[in-house]
Amino acid sequence: MKSITITLLRHGLCEGEAEGRYIGHTDAPLTEEGKAQLRQMQEEYLYPQADALFIAPLGRCRETAALLYPEAKPIELAGLQEYFFGDYENKTPAELEDHPIFHRWISGEEGLVPPFGEELPDFQSRIIETFVKLGDGLLKTNTAHTVAILPGGVVMALMSMFGLPEAPMHEWLTPSGTGFTLRIEPTIWLRGRKAEVYAEAPAVPQADVLSEERLLWKELDDANFV
Repeated sequence: MKSITITLLRHGLCEGEAEGRYIGHTDAPLTEEGKAQLRQMQEEYLYPQADALFIAPLGRCRETAALLYPEAKPIELAGLQEYFFGDYENKTPAELEDHPIFHRWISGEEGLVPPFGEELPDFQSRIIETFVKLGDGLLKTNTAHTVAILPGGVVMALMSMFGLPEAPMHEWLTPSGTGFTLRIEPTIWLRGRKAEVYAEAPAVPQADVLSEERLLWKELDDANFV
């Protein structure tokens, strides 16, 4: 088996993200600004080749795929769905200020989950299981270049779990429409379930607007989100 690459791309800017809402299973569409950004980036930068295209089962991922890879037929992977925030879905931290356990949850109190939200071990297990099966399948079929368009939280979680060099989740935050390319080398993958972080995709400078969002994800990361 030869080494292969898989690029994890964050979908375009969707409704609620700019307000800092917890957008998990909420099927928020791309904003007009988000669509325009993707079109401009497609014109200015070269996106990786996609011999196979996978997406999370969300409208914002389907829309992003249609804009960036209009000729491809994406395959949905239910196991790479975003984390479900339960009662915190589609709400901002300000709106949850008075919720009885919100501050305890965001500060990392062990065992706390948003009411009716997804248990973290369940989230971790399903994305790990799905990504391992995906990597194994791509190696067996010798699919040279794969792209997966996913929610930002899933991209960061997968990078923190499988990427080399290793880094905490919040360090893998990336702007909308961008991500990272991993090289899966058969021996390393089958023995250690790790992949080399090969490149950013596409080569877009990090935006200053990420600083505030990265801070929020660092708080979740410090709270053992993954």
